Amino acid sequence: MKPTDFSFYLTAFLTKYLPSEIGASRNTIASYRDTFILFLMFPKGMKNISAEHISLNMLTRDMKVEYLEWTQNNRHCCAATRNVRLAALHSFFHYLQYQNPDNLLEWQRILSIPVKKAKKKQLIILL
Repeated sequence: MKPTDFSFYLTAFLTKYLPSEIGASRNTIASYRDTFILFLMFPKGMKNISAEHISLNMLTRDMKVEYLEWTQNNRHCCAATRNVRLAALHSFFHYLQYQNPDNLLEWQRILSIPVKKAKKKQLIILL
């Protein structure tokens, strides 16, 4: 089986760009990796598309919005968790803007997905 362009860029993002160029912590890299593990589960379960068939041209803004909604509705994640997943996606697509500008317009459309307002927990001070 021939590797896809998505697998090439995602591998480079997680193994070279984040640790070497950005200097991201192991925890950040693990969090981003977990985001993409869940992202690979999303098309498999919802669209019957396995990981080895995902290519960059399939990565659209609509698909990312569906994924974020899926994390909240199907996985019952809160808005804050959704925003962490979105931050990982934004980082990857920021990276792709410079590594694969062929789809620059779509990458920028994905980067325009806003964070969702999360409810702040009320702080109770005991006197």
